[in-house]
Amino acid sequence: MGRKEENDDTDMTVELELTDGKKVTCAIITILTVNEKDYIVLLPLDEDGNSSEGEVWFYGYSEDENDPNVEPELTYIDDDDEYEAVADAFDEYLDNEEFEMMKDE
Repeated sequence: MGRKEENDDTDMTVELELTDGKKVTCAIITILTVNEKDYIVLLPLDEDGNSSEGEVWFYGYSEDENDPNVEPELTYIDDDDEYEAVADAFDEYLDNEEFEMMKDE
């Protein structure tokens, strides 16, 4: 997983290798904690760095607490209930973001 460190969090990206060997660069939207587990929300980007259709991907996320230099591990969510819980948490996150933006105006 490659990381592009920038001053602005919205420019953080990771490169995912899919099961077919294809690599996809994704923007990191946020990291959510659901039922005491961390999940990462990724927005797949095309070759030009644009997102298509607004589709997001959810993965389990874990860091090595003993060594911050070790790449974080992403795990596929194969449980429907777990996936739904993360999707609901992301909807709540989006609602909070919209509320914050309205407050700022």
